[in-house]
Amino acid sequence: MSSSVKKRSKKAGMGPGSLIHIGNTYGEKSRITLIRYDEASLVEKEISSAKDLREERNRPGVLWVNIHGLQDVHLLEEIGVIFGLHPLTLEDILSTDQRPRAEDYIDYIFIVLKHIHNHVDQSLHAEQISIVLGRNFVLSFQEKETALFDPIFERLRAAKGKIRKAGADYLAHHLMDAIVDQYFVVLEEIEEKIEQLDDDLVRDATPARLHTIHHLKRELILLRRSLWPLRDAIGLLQRADSPLIIDSDLIYFKDISDHIIAIIDTVDTFREMLASMLDIYLSSVSMKLNEIMKVLTIIATIFMPLTFLAGVYGMNFKYMPELDWPWGYFGILAVMLLIALGMILFFRKKKWI
Repeated sequence: MSSSVKKRSKKAGMGPGSLIHIGNTYGEKSRITLIRYDEASLVEKEISSAKDLREERNRPGVLWVNIHGLQDVHLLEEIGVIFGLHPLTLEDILSTDQRPRAEDYIDYIFIVLKHIHNHVDQSLHAEQISIVLGRNFVLSFQEKETALFDPIFERLRAAKGKIRKAGADYLAHHLMDAIVDQYFVVLEEIEEKIEQLDDDLVRDATPARLHTIHHLKRELILLRRSLWPLRDAIGLLQRADSPLIIDSDLIYFKDISDHIIAIIDTVDTFREMLASMLDIYLSSVSMKLNEIMKVLTIIATIFMPLTFLAGVYGMNFKYMPELDWPWGYFGILAVMLLIALGMILFFRKKKWI
């Protein structure tokens, strides 16, 4: 939360709709990939300026513009002018700390999602992906270049399924579905970690295991924070009476909603499992402590009578008859040994050791 507030402080005093990039910068300039397609043809190319994009705006077919990198504020502002995007939409695209949501602007639908993936440091990272669904066009804005949408590019090139026959809303569904499917990949990796942690925790409850439990709990919190608002956003798309989404395609958005509910249920199950593991860890630590205290108590109890005898015969009185016995020293050692052995046998009979 503190990091988000720190980033937001850059906009203090600026008016609504002020365009400033808030988030990580992954490259020097933005990269734009353009695909225009219909059932019979497909055109794919990279463009370097908004001028080239303006020429493609009103040509027939479905237009998909994928932007990698959000650091070029001027370029995004030009794209907003070309496609008639509201300044608040551009502001939210550039502010990468947004909650997942969907907003209907009549002429287009604006959707914010979080792409959750494993980073090289084995921790989960969330990157914002913004999607604008318009009449015969889709805009997707990514913080950095990834391979997330590569399967969709391949399906378009190969004309597999109905993607080339359908409209822009079906393409938008494919993009959202690719993001949501990535959650299943992340959950599978978390499940493997939890299963391994469960086995390790039974064998040995070390502080490193506790650190792993807290790390996994933080990852599940990140997933939950991304999923709950997304469920509401997909629900809004299902209920929205928008001409941009045809009735026959609503079932595909319902499918995404079902996936999100399944993921949320799995996340809740994992959270309960981690809570149980935390209880197991605390119980194991308590049992270890009790075992240590029991051993120390038994040792102290065995030495109590021995210490008493050593204290009695360590007194500096002149007249102590046992001091003059030839075998007095060895006798008292034998008595102490018998007492110690007797107490050990008694403890074993009681099954205390």
